[in-house]
Amino acid sequence: MNKPSIATPLLSILFAVFALYSLPLCAQETTANDPVPNAKSQEEQAYARAIAATESEDGAYAAELSELLLGFALELQSQGRHRQAIAVFRRGIHLARVNEGLYCAQQIPLLQGEIASNLAIQDYTMADERQNYLYRVQTRSLEAGDALTAALMQQAQWQYDAYQLGLGEHGYLRLVNMTELYRQALSNVAAGEKEETSVKLLAPLRGLLATQYLIAGYVWQESDRAFSEDERPPKPLLQFKAYRADSYRQGNNIIEAIARIEPNIVRTQIMLGDWNLWNGRTAAAWQAYQRAETELAGEGDAQVKLQRVFGQPIALPDIAGLAPLPPSIDPKEADVLVEFTVDEQGRVQDLDRLGDNEESVKQAKQLIKQIRKTVFRPRFVDGQPLETEKIVKAFNVQ
Repeated sequence: MNKPSIATPLLSILFAVFALYSLPLCAQETTANDPVPNAKSQEEQAYARAIAATESEDGAYAAELSELLLGFALELQSQGRHRQAIAVFRRGIHLARVNEGLYCAQQIPLLQGEIASNLAIQDYTMADERQNYLYRVQTRSLEAGDALTAALMQQAQWQYDAYQLGLGEHGYLRLVNMTELYRQALSNVAAGEKEETSVKLLAPLRGLLATQYLIAGYVWQESDRAFSEDERPPKPLLQFKAYRADSYRQGNNIIEAIARIEPNIVRTQIMLGDWNLWNGRTAAAWQAYQRAETELAGEGDAQVKLQRVFGQPIALPDIAGLAPLPPSIDPKEADVLVEFTVDEQGRVQDLDRLGDNEESVKQAKQLIKQIRKTVFRPRFVDGQPLETEKIVKAFNVQ
């Protein structure tokens, strides 16, 4: 593989590569006008008195009540009284809408608080609905700028969390949403920056790269094909297939864009090597790794750096927040202990479970299945990939 060009204009990548339709994120809004819970602590009593006084003087829909209810709900939340907090957050949201408008920004901290409490009680379906409503509020009330970028990035992270939780019938919809949200964040940053090499572009670009890994590695579910032969596939499914078909090219373009902002040859070549290996293009991956190894050999502390990058197999994707396996721990504290080989192609061979902890049989089987599917960056010595035998890893799976 020839050394990739890093001169591709970022805006051409942004608008040409991601010029795909926007999938709307929506949810029905519900309201609650629940009474204030019985106050116990001094802080609660103070909020209760302030709320009662405001209602008495200005009525049940006084504009000042939303801020008081936010403080009260956060106090309840800090005590772990999440169901009561949710009722108060919802009353505050309802009042903000009445006083300031359907998509007013005053709802944002109240919605964020409600979502946090829904997550705390593991009501993930409701958290998902409220995230979707929050998205609508944010995109209608926030002007272009850092606050909107942060909101879009957080929404993209939630789509990933929901994907991991298995929320919804079709996982691919979450990946389409992630791509669209990171694309919007990238567009928003680019519109406000004079330079195409602004470091503010890195976060959405890295989010897009992580999403490409998920798209390329997506495993089709039976429910994804749940339509009759004479029906046209739904538009989101066609959209996802378009993303998937173009995933390899998009990943390369994203890496090129990152390299223009952060021109580190070693890091760029490792990213390219990992991306090519993930896509089964081993010849291109070896060339990229060899360029990175050659570059590292000329730096200070070369042996230390080479050992860290190429001294042992690394599970892919090697991206923060996207690790395919749980962190390895001390074997004495582990539920599952495994031994395996990573061959020179980065594939797992001769995988065995050590020990016989019967309490974690089901989870151990799932973990072993995941290890078998994991692609590793193999160990490299003098530019050549080598097999690594008897790798022992310990994990907790409870």
